[in-house]
Amino acid sequence: MKNIAMWTLRGGLAVTFIWIGYMVLQNPAGWGKSIQPWALQVLPDPVENFMVLTGFFDIAIGIMLLINPLVGIGSALGALHLAGVVLGISSSGIIARDLGLLGACLALAIETFPWSLVDKFFHKIGRSS
Repeated sequence: MKNIAMWTLRGGLAVTFIWIGYMVLQNPAGWGKSIQPWALQVLPDPVENFMVLTGFFDIAIGIMLLINPLVGIGSALGALHLAGVVLGISSSGIIARDLGLLGACLALAIETFPWSLVDKFFHKIGRSS
């Protein structure tokens, strides 16, 4: 049963990220209007260019969620991206949706992230000092 639940979670998140990415690419200026004024000051000008990159990033995350070795990394990137969206977006409806997606990405990242690679990396650093 766990395998079916994981595939359902992965598939649902993947479709969501790919779909949102596609929608952002269709109207980057419109999506840029939902960004908080303070966040606009940090982003490159014009904001449409940033939104195009965001659209491609969303699609890339969605694809990573479908590829077994990349699920943990894709879900971690998705969680980081959604945390930024929650902080920088002005629409409470979008924030409410993205908080749920953020929770799903975090759960998937915790379950699938390649933690053994992180352990090996820090173990090597500890031995080299």
